[in-house]
Amino acid sequence: MSLAPIDIAVIVIYAIFIFGLAQWVSRDKKGAGPKDTTDYFLASKNLPWWAIGASLIAANISAEQIVGMAGSGYAIGLAIASYEWMAALTLLIVGKFFLPIFLRNEIYTMPQFLERRYGRNIRTLMAIFWLALYVFVNLTSIIWLGSIAVTKVAGIDQMLALVILGAFALLYQIRGGLKAVALTDIVQVTLLVMGGLIIAWLTLGKLGDGAGILAGWHKLTSSIPDHFHMILKKGDPHYTDLPGLSVLIGGMWIANLSYWGFNQYIIQRALAAKDLPEAQKGIIFAAGLKLLMPVIIVLPGIAAVLLAPGLPKPDEAYPTMMRLLPTGLLGLVFAALIAAIIASTASKINSIATIFTLDVYAKMKGQQGATEGRERHLVLVGRIAAIVAIIIAILTAKPLVGASEQAFQFIQEFTGFFTPGITVIFLLGLFWKRANEAGAICAAVASVLLSWLFKAEWASLPFMDRMGVVFLIALALAVIVSLVTPAKAGADTIETADVRYATKAGFNIGATAVCLVLVALYATWW
Repeated sequence: MSLAPIDIAVIVIYAIFIFGLAQWVSRDKKGAGPKDTTDYFLASKNLPWWAIGASLIAANISAEQIVGMAGSGYAIGLAIASYEWMAALTLLIVGKFFLPIFLRNEIYTMPQFLERRYGRNIRTLMAIFWLALYVFVNLTSIIWLGSIAVTKVAGIDQMLALVILGAFALLYQIRGGLKAVALTDIVQVTLLVMGGLIIAWLTLGKLGDGAGILAGWHKLTSSIPDHFHMILKKGDPHYTDLPGLSVLIGGMWIANLSYWGFNQYIIQRALAAKDLPEAQKGIIFAAGLKLLMPVIIVLPGIAAVLLAPGLPKPDEAYPTMMRLLPTGLLGLVFAALIAAIIASTASKINSIATIFTLDVYAKMKGQQGATEGRERHLVLVGRIAAIVAIIIAILTAKPLVGASEQAFQFIQEFTGFFTPGITVIFLLGLFWKRANEAGAICAAVASVLLSWLFKAEWASLPFMDRMGVVFLIALALAVIVSLVTPAKAGADTIETADVRYATKAGFNIGATAVCLVLVALYATWW
């Protein structure tokens, strides 16, 4: 299937507009001088709440979510929505308990927090780990799954689509850095939500066969009721992916806390807020949007079970549903998908550049002081790092991700080897002053080794439960090692004594509303 001229026109208009907008917000203000590292990597520490919330969602919702999670919806059902709905609850915890410490201590990267809390070795170790993960897992997955969608809908060669997506995302953000990404993400998210609602509406309408979307919803839920259980029971063929109550009280918390609380390309938006209340308002906005995401992403995948049965791969569900759209609307929804891919890709490119420049390169050079020449040099290094990262991702996307049956589940399981240790390190670093670098390194190493061991020797253990078990063991080891080894004098420079966790009325009202909606959702589809 090829796009009609009107669809191509819509996509071209979007591309020109969003690129132009990114360059406009990236412009240097008169008399402000060249960009320094705070301008480029933290958007001058002046992001408003709406940009923070929209950018959190734009960084998260990309091809791996839209194509991958819709594919899991096709194969598994509504249960996969727990990743979205439980993320809303996780965001509230991050906003109330984590951000006050990060912003009080003026943290700009997660490796920087580790150095200030534990020591230099853990900062270098985790910076290298995150660079590898972001380039070889996250970035490759986004552009690969995005290229699948582009190829399915537009009919162009997949490798060409891969190169176009990567190059556009790079050029879109390379001048302005995080500001270019965050201040345009409100447009990207608006288009994403609008496009997703359109495709959900039209697929339900098609199922209703002229009787409306409510009739389509009734047909969908009554025809495949096994796809509408939030908590899977033992014996379900997909129990190993989503093992029952573990999505509520088990391993999913480990993944969510690591992702939303300690993940550079996510938390970087909140770290760029002008103050804590503004960051917390952005968090509430993002949590509200998270509640809506399964309608936009998972529902079309489930509808594809009836509208396009027998697909070769589940990940083809969303692109196949897009091909049912009429001319004109197809271009709009396709532009929405491209918006999500570009926004998330640009976010990850910027975070890769941030970590490499500030946590690896600047530390290797050992230069101190924020001189104008040094700041300009570091911004240049960041731009070069961004170019190198996207080239590597384009070259390695097919061999690394192309063979996966359900890419979203592949990403979750692979990162699950590391997330228990990361969660232990940060939770202890934030809330237990006795934790030291030896304990932190022990937790990181134990997380990887135990995860591989359990996967090899206890294959029947669902990966989400494995994360929970590994987390508890790594936590115990970190505590024991910290207690039996002395902490380095002066290693901990993170101030927590004067941190206040009280939140404003707006945050409390929003958080209560999110919690009530979650209770209603799980009570309805238990």
